[in-house]
Amino acid sequence: MATTPRPLADYFADLRDPRVALKCEHDFMAIILIVVCATLAGADDFVSMATFADAKRTWLRERLGLNLNNGIPSHDTLNRVFAAIRPDEFGACFLGWVESMSDRLKLKQIAIDGKAMRGSRRKTGAGYRTVQIVSAWASENGVTLAQVRTDEKSNEITAIPELLQLLDVSGALVSIDAAGCQKDIAARVVAGRGDYLLAVKDNQPRLFEDIRVMAGAALEADYTGLSRCATEEEAHGREEFRFCFVMTDLAGIRDRDLWKGLKSVVCVVRGRSVNGKEGSEVQYYISSRRGSGKMFLEASRRHWGIENACHWVLDVAFREDDHRLREGHAPENMSLVRKMALAMLKKTKPNMGIKNKRLKAGWDDSFLEDVLRDFLRK
Repeated sequence: MATTPRPLADYFADLRDPRVALKCEHDFMAIILIVVCATLAGADDFVSMATFADAKRTWLRERLGLNLNNGIPSHDTLNRVFAAIRPDEFGACFLGWVESMSDRLKLKQIAIDGKAMRGSRRKTGAGYRTVQIVSAWASENGVTLAQVRTDEKSNEITAIPELLQLLDVSGALVSIDAAGCQKDIAARVVAGRGDYLLAVKDNQPRLFEDIRVMAGAALEADYTGLSRCATEEEAHGREEFRFCFVMTDLAGIRDRDLWKGLKSVVCVVRGRSVNGKEGSEVQYYISSRRGSGKMFLEASRRHWGIENACHWVLDVAFREDDHRLREGHAPENMSLVRKMALAMLKKTKPNMGIKNKRLKAGWDDSFLEDVLRDFLRK
């Protein structure tokens, strides 16, 4: 596993050019790096990316060493190439880039969640279909580790095992929402020497019923002997409280032997008061790890980093839901480009929003070079 960052082009050196050799007018690496740099610099579609490259052709030649002898690739060329690149091969390049930061990535928790790319919605013979991407997120580091597109006739349940095959989960707590609460997925995480934290809802009716009964008994016993933790927060006219308790006596779980390595059942109660309106919810989890109420409460909150710090930012700062990419593999390939750009922008100072960092990278060559500083040729 590499631990020293290399020039950006090196990570794509083994990527296979999908074009017919005799019909290649533009350099393949130039196309890849134009799209990555343009995405960093605020371009949200292939027309904008081609415009960026035309404005920055001197910088692209001198700082990235791109071969632009045949001019700037058109937006149609960029689109065709990214639609044709195999996503598994592009994902392998992305994994190599993630591994280059392995000395900085201490994977304590990996959050897995799916996201629909709404702009990709298209009509098929069976109705309408939207591209769905399942991603793994390093919660403490703010970096996407890998992603898998769900099959046309499937869902997250089949995509998550494929994603786990791409990850080294040893020592990490893998948190997944209720869609991934499956016995096979739990077994795969444990086989990878990791631990799971799986949300439980009524898609697992026996397990859900058993945990509700256990939680009710714990309440009647005033949580005697159980590890628990409570927090309260107040800000901007909103009050929130969270309460978590952990049950390790699993006698009440009828199918406990079917859940590989099961050690803990966790209950998290969340409440909120906004302008006098109150609401609350209860969430149950199962885990192969023993831990305190504080540890599980923090882990349940960190899981939502993939929604708040990744998916929400992709929609707001990169306008991902507005992208109407439908052809070939372009939706998932561009999803990875945005996640790579997001990770690089997050680690670059100054402290400002991602949208403004993208604008600054487009306006200021020195700032763009700062974003790319670990990946420029010396």
